[in-house]
Amino acid sequence: MDGQRTPRLSLDLLRGFRAAARHLSFTRAARELFVTQSAISLEVRKLEEQLGTPLFARASRSLRLTQAGERLYHAVDEALGLIEAATVELVGVGRTLTVTTSVPLASLWLTPRLPGFAQVHPEISLRVLASNDALDLERESVDLAIRFAPASASPPSPLKLFDVALFPVCAPALAADRARPLHTVADLARHVRLEFETVRSGRSWYDWDQWSTPQKIRGLKFAGTQRFSHYDQVVGAAIAGSGVAIGKWPHLEHQLQQGVLVAPLGSAATVTIGGYYVVMPRGTTAPAVESFVDWLRAQAQLEAQQRSQWQRPARAKGSSIARARR
Repeated sequence: MDGQRTPRLSLDLLRGFRAAARHLSFTRAARELFVTQSAISLEVRKLEEQLGTPLFARASRSLRLTQAGERLYHAVDEALGLIEAATVELVGVGRTLTVTTSVPLASLWLTPRLPGFAQVHPEISLRVLASNDALDLERESVDLAIRFAPASASPPSPLKLFDVALFPVCAPALAADRARPLHTVADLARHVRLEFETVRSGRSWYDWDQWSTPQKIRGLKFAGTQRFSHYDQVVGAAIAGSGVAIGKWPHLEHQLQQGVLVAPLGSAATVTIGGYYVVMPRGTTAPAVESFVDWLRAQAQLEAQQRSQWQRPARAKGSSIARARR
């Protein structure tokens, strides 16, 4: 023996290579596996280094398999196909689909819409795992995550569902109170602040800070403050007329459409802080997952159509925002 060892190839690398070889495109392979194009390119490069031979012939606008790549692709495609078929057989058709997302989105946006999904797909059992932490999907046996990413961060996947917008909200009666007008940021000084405080990824999170900081609003004043550890409690207090809270889109779409909450400062006081993305473990291609993703995308398109219906036309920002910056 010459002491040379056969490389032990990672299944993740092989799945990435398989998708790239099938599409002859790193971009389309990344879209299929819900990762970035650079991640697929890196995986293929690692695989080529381990094997000591190029698998693709690269040109400026095209990609083709080398002879070695063709041979490996046929073997990998057959092997992974057998593994996937055996997995489906062992797990069974009626297994539970596990979805995770943040606690506010799960309780206020996802859960109220699930009856519609059950009506279309009654055969799919669903488990919702609400957590404000970014769970390890493979370790927790999670099929799909709807994950928030701030605007300053790299997207966790190519599939974005919708932006997350923040804006002050309150009960209609409070907005109509002539004794305490609520038309500008400065008017907040007459009202009670309803604050959501929590921890995200080990850091403290305050909704009012997330709204005021991007607008460079300083010296924000309120008549008083009530703090809550769960966002649905904040929403309940706002509906009851206790004060002014930070509303979130798409979380409060139903409340705004029904008129139990209003956005008194209008669209001029709206800040987009990031978005929610669909994230899945590598190699997830189960029909139930695909059906749920298709349903999510349809819901997101509906949200985009409905968002403008509750917002007032944008006023000049100087009347609402500038006063609080002075």
